[in-house]
Amino acid sequence: MTYRWYDAVGRALSEGRLHTLSDRSLVINLVASTLVFYAAARLYVLPQLGVWRDRTILLPILLLHSFRHLGLMFIAPGVTHPGIPVQFAYPAALGDLIAAVLAFAALVAVVRDHPAQRGLLWVFNVEGTLDLLLATVTATVFGAPPYMSAAYWIPAFWVPALLVTHYIVFLVLLGVRRSAG
Repeated sequence: MTYRWYDAVGRALSEGRLHTLSDRSLVINLVASTLVFYAAARLYVLPQLGVWRDRTILLPILLLHSFRHLGLMFIAPGVTHPGIPVQFAYPAALGDLIAAVLAFAALVAVVRDHPAQRGLLWVFNVEGTLDLLLATVTATVFGAPPYMSAAYWIPAFWVPALLVTHYIVFLVLLGVRRSAG
């Protein structure tokens, strides 16, 4: 009898020993992607905080966050599996939509150098950060990951990028002008 790795994996699955890894795969992806995005920020953006103008840092971040309307995927029929917990899906979708609107409003204010830009940046950044943290907690508490289907890429890739860019915006708002990290 020859030993095959897939036989061992099959036995482990049937005995329930690999479900722990698959149940945690989203958390692993979220943490790993956050580390990669932070490394990119540390290499390319944070050293420039004392060099680049705030506008140069903020405009691409605000454009990125203006796409957060894509969080509506969590409530779009056919994108997630039926049964996705509504306690997660609706707050996540609507929180992302609000963040997108606030990001775009802040973008316009920054482009026009409007006096309201700083206030809009604070409101956007606090709401957007809290929305991501709330979505992460509620997804975990209510067991949403198995239902995410095509929307899985949002917390696995998109949320880490958004968290790191929120961190950068906080640094700008707080006036950090040195190599941060």
